[in-house]
Amino acid sequence: MLWLTLSIPAAAGEFKRADFRVLPLLVFGFATYQLDRTNIASALTGNFAATISVDQNIINLGNQLMFLGVILLEIPSNVILHKVGPRQWISAQVCVFGVVACLQVFVRNKVGFLLTRTFLGLAEAGYIPGAMYTLSTWYTKQELTKRIAIFFFGMFGGTAISPLLGAALLKLDGKCGLFGWQWIFLIEGLFSIAVSIFLFCFLPEHRGVPVTSNQVNTSGSEGIPSMKEPLAHPGKTHIPFRLVWNTLTDIRKWPHFIATGCVFATWSPLTTYTPSIFVELGFARSKANAFCAIGSLLTLPVIFLFAWISDKSDRRGLTVMVAIFVYLIALVILRIMMHRVDKWGRLGLWTAVNALAVGYHPIHNSWIQINCQSSEERNISVVMAATGGLMAGTQIFRADESAML
Repeated sequence: MLWLTLSIPAAAGEFKRADFRVLPLLVFGFATYQLDRTNIASALTGNFAATISVDQNIINLGNQLMFLGVILLEIPSNVILHKVGPRQWISAQVCVFGVVACLQVFVRNKVGFLLTRTFLGLAEAGYIPGAMYTLSTWYTKQELTKRIAIFFFGMFGGTAISPLLGAALLKLDGKCGLFGWQWIFLIEGLFSIAVSIFLFCFLPEHRGVPVTSNQVNTSGSEGIPSMKEPLAHPGKTHIPFRLVWNTLTDIRKWPHFIATGCVFATWSPLTTYTPSIFVELGFARSKANAFCAIGSLLTLPVIFLFAWISDKSDRRGLTVMVAIFVYLIALVILRIMMHRVDKWGRLGLWTAVNALAVGYHPIHNSWIQINCQSSEERNISVVMAATGGLMAGTQIFRADESAML
């Protein structure tokens, strides 16, 4: 598939360095980020809420505060990144949210839970746009769209791995006097800290991408080597209020905002409560977490399918609309059939919904990359809309609705 093809130009060394070091490290960091954000889903199946004496609505509030923290510090975080450099700041971020994730081991009540979720969001703020900015210092716009799509595989991979790790770590319940949910927060938090050290040691930084003029001829003479400028330059980027305002008030971007916000709003409760839903269906908690991973893993072939359709048709917008419509159909079928099938049928329906929820996102993301004029505009258009949707979606599944399963 064209959009996943990592082309290597004449200056192969530089692009090999980006494609085989920068991109994989940022994808790995993204998967770690997603683990620490979504592992609460597995913790809930380990009686986390009951142990700290909170109900489902408090869990929703905690997640809402986490996403609010991401939104509040997203722009300031990227301002700092442009001053100190991607390697130092991104590795520091991963270390800090790893430490906060570990501190969840000591949560004993509502206040502690709300505080740790808030600080987790503040610590995670800016990682996604910061990583995309880092990629933009290595690639031009045309090259960047493919890499950004691949970068988001870290999100789906982390979401898929999280319940599997949760199922395994919950079996440590009672070891060394710790609950299973404490082992989840501790081990995955320590893993994030280890990843941060790896990023600090091995993530390279870059200021230019040399290629030959048969790709981009800036000299005016064919066949003469020239320097192709990357999409962004380290240290030269800032995000003024005027840009934020112009981006948010650009009516042409509203369909992107609405689509991203609405779909992510429905995906938000799925990432938190799917394991708990499966427990409510009658499955043991270990099986519930394992079954939860199936839908997330199926997201990958769904993405490949819609990416192939997008490349073949060369109609990204239409493909995005089709992918979202297919997800909507899955939700409607779930609503109609939920009480007409047994628990295995419900498991299949919920799995299908999870698999189709964000299959549109990498294509939509690539579409936005092409139409944004700067990395700052790109960050506002993609990340803040998605985080806003996730924040709103935390309140969709309320405590009094669990009986409807």
